[in-house]
Amino acid sequence: MKISNAEIFVTCPGRNFVILKIETDQGVVGYGDGTLNGRELPVASYLRDCMVPMLIGMDPRRIEDIWQTLYRGAYWQGGPVAMSALASVDIALWDIKGKMAGMPIYDLLGGRSRDRLMLYGHASGADIPQTVDAVGAWFERGYKVIRAQTGVPGTKTIYGVNPAGGASLGFVPSQADLPIEHVWDSEAYLRMVPKLFETLSSRFGDSVQFVHDSHHRLRPIEAARLSKELEQFRLFWLEDVCRPERADRFRLIRNASTTPLALGEVFHGIQECQPYFEENLIDFIRIAAIHTGGLTHARRIIDYAALHDVRTGLHGPPDVSPIGMAAHVHLGAWAPNFGVQEWATMPAPEMNDVFAHEHVIEGGHVTPSGAPGLGIRFNEDEARKHEFKRSYIGLNRLPDGTAWNY
Repeated sequence: MKISNAEIFVTCPGRNFVILKIETDQGVVGYGDGTLNGRELPVASYLRDCMVPMLIGMDPRRIEDIWQTLYRGAYWQGGPVAMSALASVDIALWDIKGKMAGMPIYDLLGGRSRDRLMLYGHASGADIPQTVDAVGAWFERGYKVIRAQTGVPGTKTIYGVNPAGGASLGFVPSQADLPIEHVWDSEAYLRMVPKLFETLSSRFGDSVQFVHDSHHRLRPIEAARLSKELEQFRLFWLEDVCRPERADRFRLIRNASTTPLALGEVFHGIQECQPYFEENLIDFIRIAAIHTGGLTHARRIIDYAALHDVRTGLHGPPDVSPIGMAAHVHLGAWAPNFGVQEWATMPAPEMNDVFAHEHVIEGGHVTPSGAPGLGIRFNEDEARKHEFKRSYIGLNRLPDGTAWNY
């Protein structure tokens, strides 16, 4: 059995996605997701110019050998572009293997550890009352874990706040021809967030657990202060409080409180996880399989996390395609240390024309499909109708105009 062809789709059914199709000489086809938000074309180029020529003629059943060949053979190993490209190859190969075996991928990984996966949705508002309404909308749909973000007075725009309105559950694209500039004021934010959770705690009591995302925007001492002030509200987790390049920053935060910490959505390899696991600095790992070399490498990270009592909270924003989300569903179904799965938005209508699946999403949970492989059907003709649109994820500035972490 040989790989006979590979085709790259850069499609935009509401969001830009990089989808790789791998064909075999026996007619079995697999699909993978290599989307890197705002950097889609470099991934497509890396696939087209470097990886795909090497794939032709290889045996698709030898997933581990192909992974090692593409990773070690590059000499300049790792990085978000290369690991996203490698992820698309790896996921497509697992899709092929599942179809050949007539089994869903979670069975190939060792079988399910659970019947269904708990999800969390995103609730936001321009102010606290709008956020409370948005949380209520998710709660009515059966969600028991909800991410809550609120606008900050005096700040025109802020990460995580839905511009379509606080209670909107729909798909909101974030694409722009040039970066949209946001203003970040740490002190105003730090004054606002405890007020948000005080209100939510009063309104929902113990019926909902909350996630909050600082999106790498705080300095360590600010993050420690926030973690300590939110401890009384018993968050499910506090996410991405600082940039993760230096794990020593998190020792200060960890020592400040017992608020659970989540990190890792910008990681692309197991080495970045090592100090956080070994020093017990986080409680949830937020990797995305589409940025960490696919199922093969994500599984290693999840096993490593389990050794240190770290649970999964795999990244599930709108820029992970349904193919990437299906990979996460299979990992979550298998992982003995599963925590929760992010399920950010409902898809744009045109996305349903491109991707179809049989995973059942109900009552704040997803029940995995038993279909062979990923369980995703990709409509290539529909995908070709939606041309790539250049986009950026945004630019952040402090009140004095200084560029800051987005």
